[in-house]
Amino acid sequence: MKRDLIDIRDLTPEEIDCLIERAEDIIASPEAYREKCRGKKLATLFYEPSTRTRLSFEAAMYELGGNVLGFSEAQSSSAAKGESVADTVRTVSCFADIIAMRHPKEGAPFVAAQNASVPVINAGDGGHSHPTQTLTDLLTIKREKGRLGNITVGCCGDLKFGRTVHSLIGALTRYENVDFILISPEELTLPEHVKSDILLKSRARFEETASLEYAMPKLDILYMTRVQRERFFNEADYIRLKDSYILTPEKLAGAKSDLSILHPLPRVNEISVQVDSDPRACYFRQVLNGKYIRMALIMMLLELL
Repeated sequence: MKRDLIDIRDLTPEEIDCLIERAEDIIASPEAYREKCRGKKLATLFYEPSTRTRLSFEAAMYELGGNVLGFSEAQSSSAAKGESVADTVRTVSCFADIIAMRHPKEGAPFVAAQNASVPVINAGDGGHSHPTQTLTDLLTIKREKGRLGNITVGCCGDLKFGRTVHSLIGALTRYENVDFILISPEELTLPEHVKSDILLKSRARFEETASLEYAMPKLDILYMTRVQRERFFNEADYIRLKDSYILTPEKLAGAKSDLSILHPLPRVNEISVQVDSDPRACYFRQVLNGKYIRMALIMMLLELL
């Protein structure tokens, strides 16, 4: 029976740990994996723009010895003619062994999984979920900290529409002694359903604040996010809130010496480029980790582990 990844909670903590272990082995011994997907094809169905996620999936498949086909915008597919997601994935299943899909509508990859005859990976659906970014984040935290528990994580910026934040919280609440500090303007606070369905149900400790300076000294991980123009219906609201939090060297003055700064990217201006040279800045290492964890995931879903 085929296996899909639509939400990070589709994976058990043990499976996540297994994927992280496999990714670290790929990092250590890449030559051992160069033929693992020989003869296999990945279809990347991206209905909205992406740089890191799409190219990361493609690089992952190529480095496993496989091939890639697909499209990078809806207008270059039959979606422009009105074809449904269900019909598209039925068609693509005839050509590919596994599908990675990004779509602006929440639930579209779930619909795809119900209709595809090959495994489907959710590469981001609207403001809902982005499980492979979460796997990337977890691998990064593990490599930077050596653990996934006993940490305090600050999530800063757009917590309302930030699917990467929602997925990361959903994953980390399953590890021991993870505390959260939720840093955002009032208009962009974490949705109530995430608080009730994830944080409160798991009895995770969390607090909310509008002050990055207040939270900074407490943090082991700072997870920065951009304020996303594409999620706003009102341009004026976007302009008013887009510069709410800008991380600078001055704001890091009160941070721990071993703080790890993560960002799912793309960055607009919420992290000053002056921070890039700080050894605590992990976001470009995080990008590279994304390729390795996607290699592990592709092999897992194709039953090649």
